[in-house]
Amino acid sequence: MAVSGNRASTMTSGSGDTEGRNGDQKKNLWTSMLESVASGKRLPEKNLLVLGGTPETQRDFMESLSSTESRRTLDKQKMPPIANNFALGYTYYDVLDADQDDTIARVSLYLLSQPSSEFASLVSPLLKPETIPNTALVILLDWAQPHLWLRQLWTWIQVLKAVMDNLGSEEQSEMDELMESWKLRGRGGASTNLDGTPAATATGSDGDSSLPQGPGEWSDALGLPLCVVCQNAQRMEVLERTQGWKEPDFDTVLQYLRTVLLRHGASLIYTSQNTPSQLPSLIHSTLGITSLLKRNPLKHNVIDRDKIAVLPNWDSWGKIRVLGGSFEPEIVSEGWAEDIKLPRGSEPPTLEALKQSKNPEEKDQDETGTSAAMDPPPTTQEDSAIARYEDWCRDPTSGGISLVDNAMTGGPAVSVGSVDVQDFLEKQLKALEEYKSKALEKSTDTGRGPAGRTLDFGDEKSVSEHIGPVQFNMGGIQVDADDMLQRIKDRNAHSSPDPAEEADNTGANMAKDMDNEQLQNFFSGLMNRKTGGSATDSPRS
Repeated sequence: MAVSGNRASTMTSGSGDTEGRNGDQKKNLWTSMLESVASGKRLPEKNLLVLGGTPETQRDFMESLSSTESRRTLDKQKMPPIANNFALGYTYYDVLDADQDDTIARVSLYLLSQPSSEFASLVSPLLKPETIPNTALVILLDWAQPHLWLRQLWTWIQVLKAVMDNLGSEEQSEMDELMESWKLRGRGGASTNLDGTPAATATGSDGDSSLPQGPGEWSDALGLPLCVVCQNAQRMEVLERTQGWKEPDFDTVLQYLRTVLLRHGASLIYTSQNTPSQLPSLIHSTLGITSLLKRNPLKHNVIDRDKIAVLPNWDSWGKIRVLGGSFEPEIVSEGWAEDIKLPRGSEPPTLEALKQSKNPEEKDQDETGTSAAMDPPPTTQEDSAIARYEDWCRDPTSGGISLVDNAMTGGPAVSVGSVDVQDFLEKQLKALEEYKSKALEKSTDTGRGPAGRTLDFGDEKSVSEHIGPVQFNMGGIQVDADDMLQRIKDRNAHSSPDPAEEADNTGANMAKDMDNEQLQNFFSGLMNRKTGGSATDSPRS
């Protein structure tokens, strides 16, 4: 027993940390193996800061990222919970490879739905020098409120500025380096793709064939890559059907967004609940997540209005003008530059306020009624892009106010008024009650229904017209119930006469019996009288 114990202790000491021949400390074999396995299983950590939307739309966004067609029905119950009802929310999901077996990265989502600068202190600790290269921004917009898109973008940029003010110099320098690298990603002929992986470069005489930046590009970098997601693109059909939107109107909205986002080097994508989109590929490429088995190339799309996809470093003012119309990207870009320079806590001005500030005499003339200008004054580059956009695209829920003034054709404004649902139902209830009361009065007076039909449910003929013939099987013989019922009625009519006729016959029989009795008594009296007379006369003779 002692020998076996000594052997065990020798093996344990030999496999642990012992001194070598030269007195060097040997490395623990098991520790090195565990460390190698742990480092191999360690997943790349990516962060995604999602701004805007509601808890419901944020949940839809997360599901569209983490779920694919092959695993949506199988692993939906395994999705992690989402905590986004209060302040800064959080959730995560694992990105699977093309074969859906291997996990290639884990994405942590930080969700913020309220654009308050008070939450800047919650977001700032997330941006550290080691996490900034693995972090991206997402701003959610909804097609239910297209008239508020530029204002919402402006509000979230103000929040991001408050976050950046709380960062140190090390974080600021890291963001500057990140933006410099992003200015080359995805650009034609550049040495890096959108996801940061090397790409084949067609070198020229200078050894660099990357396209130069155009006007309005990367003029106001935010420090992190930005992707704007316009959700629920299926509502575009509702705007077209009920609010009078046309193709030029949708193009104008797209021109405003592309011009504004061009200054920040951001990407743009439309998502719909009815059709798949490139959203997972775009977000994962932005975070530097690539599949080891299959590479999904990103393709820009500015033709299909519900599948719009604009990649970073692809767009330009020339491509924006291709959509046509009288849209001027230079004026909108400069107006947006003035909007984002506004001090924190202020609000973007309206177009009416800008007109009055530039032409104060016009307001006095309009009030006196002497000379009211029919056309707006010519716009300058100092005009607010938000004011121009909101003056063109107005709130669809405000009844009686034009939703869209067709900027392409100069057509008349579309005026659509809507009635409150409860008021509409109340009016319909009153109308139904009046109709019901009139129908009841008419049926009471004439005995007929509202359509002039007699309400006699005892009428066999009318009932038979509705239900048709009734047949049943009796002893293997098909019997018509209506025919049998008629035969029974006929037999009863012959066997038992009508009570009224029976009473008349009884009275006649009684009268007949009385007449016979009187006649019999009369003739009997005559006979008795004759017999008695002859008996009395015989003695006389």
